[in-house]
Amino acid sequence: MPAPSARRLTARKGSKPLEPILKIENLTHTYSAGTPFERRAVDGVNLEVAPGEFLGVIGHTGSGKSTFIQHLNGLLRPTEGRILLEGRDIWAEPKKIRRVRFEVGLVFQYPEHQLFENTVLADVCFGPMNQGLSKEQAQEEAKKALVHVGVKEENFTKSPFELSGGQKKRVAIAGVLAMNPKILILDEPTAVLTPQETEKLFTVLRNMRDQGKSIIIITHKLNEVLALSDRVSVLRKGKYIGTVETKNATAESLTEMMVGEKIDLNIERPDPVNPVKRLVIENLSCVNKEGVKTLKNASMEAYGGEILGIAGIAGSGQKELLEAVAGLQMTESGSVRYITEDGEEKELLSMKPADIKKLGVALSFVPEDRLGMGLVGSMGMTGNMMLRGYNEGRGIFANRKEPKELAEKIVDQLQVSTPSVNTPVSRLSGGNVQKVLVGREISADPTVLMVAYPVRGLDINSSLTIYDLLNEQKKRGVAVICVGEDLDVLLELCDKILVLCGGKITGVVDARKTTKEEIGLLMTKEEEESEA
Repeated sequence: MPAPSARRLTARKGSKPLEPILKIENLTHTYSAGTPFERRAVDGVNLEVAPGEFLGVIGHTGSGKSTFIQHLNGLLRPTEGRILLEGRDIWAEPKKIRRVRFEVGLVFQYPEHQLFENTVLADVCFGPMNQGLSKEQAQEEAKKALVHVGVKEENFTKSPFELSGGQKKRVAIAGVLAMNPKILILDEPTAVLTPQETEKLFTVLRNMRDQGKSIIIITHKLNEVLALSDRVSVLRKGKYIGTVETKNATAESLTEMMVGEKIDLNIERPDPVNPVKRLVIENLSCVNKEGVKTLKNASMEAYGGEILGIAGIAGSGQKELLEAVAGLQMTESGSVRYITEDGEEKELLSMKPADIKKLGVALSFVPEDRLGMGLVGSMGMTGNMMLRGYNEGRGIFANRKEPKELAEKIVDQLQVSTPSVNTPVSRLSGGNVQKVLVGREISADPTVLMVAYPVRGLDINSSLTIYDLLNEQKKRGVAVICVGEDLDVLLELCDKILVLCGGKITGVVDARKTTKEEIGLLMTKEEEESEA
């Protein structure tokens, strides 16, 4: 049966129909086939990519995107179906599958996964030398690729780990381009980039497309797909839903294809009502085990009845800031004061987490490490609800009915997918673990709620539910502190946004008046000043 998207592909400017450079027929991948745990991650996908085409592939968490792209360059072998590269089945000769990985280049979401040599140039030479080129030939190809993606020659001899997120991403792309692939695949290419770095990357990708390179971008950011691609293909629960021309698509229409129903994408932001100061942080500094300062003289305030967003490139001190407030991070200096309903100030840094709770400080914390710090993986939802009660001094043998009812409420309200509230949470998907943790912390009626990447791994519906829950806390007078990675969401959801760069606070802006570009400049301010 022909693919739903099977049509004669036409050149971008014209006329003559083009044969697809890549054709995917009934691609299916089944994990644990023939066992009780059998699961189809990809189910009957049909796609075509034309020479010189920019194709976006979208889908919410669990839609099969990651499994899908690993088939395209031979990292995974299909359970059923074929992948044709220029009319050739890439698995017709399994011993030659390595060659396909040179022809279909894959750039992973986090560039660190592809960078491991001592210098930028050595990293980019790695692929060409594996293709059989001499060191001199490989260096020539590597230098061309690095220049092409905008890496300055002065950075060739640096360690790739000295570079910014955007520079690392360009080095990773150069490493693939140096092998002269016919198709370039990028998985969540802007995940660690500032808005300015994102725009520079987009310019590089558009130039590559205009020079005839076929590009596939895998992302959950609809604005990026709409800005870059010629066509967009949608996956839902492993199934291929359809492909549309980007010029005829909108964020709303693509969202409906992803989730199967119309969704209101607007995020509510009620105005703060009588905000009250709840936290005062002054000159807070943290040092890691290697003696490196991870937070440098940070000073800020958080108000009950407001949502304070925290933006910054990953590793800028977000984790240390939240954990220090929660009593989970060793500090070098500074002060963290909690202000009670009566206006009394309590210094938190000198106390253990248990002592903070004994004071009656209702401080809820949704950490970045869900199972490492947030939940006990071997316990079910009910047990994890009881664990919080135990930590608060209620005793582990307290009434089990209340935790079970809370677990069932969270399952219902956040649509947690689990066989039972007693199923170990380690068996749940990352998105469902996220829902359990956020639901549990909000249920504790906090006065300060800190959440780190609360919607990471969640689909659109669940993300909007979490935003609604945070807004409910704000309306109750809770001081909500939210570390996020999607600047568009922070701008819609938050009242203020604090920006971190290199462990320093570089600014606090009014979310209603600022722009992504202003935040992006603050996200790199410390790096620019240190280079000056």
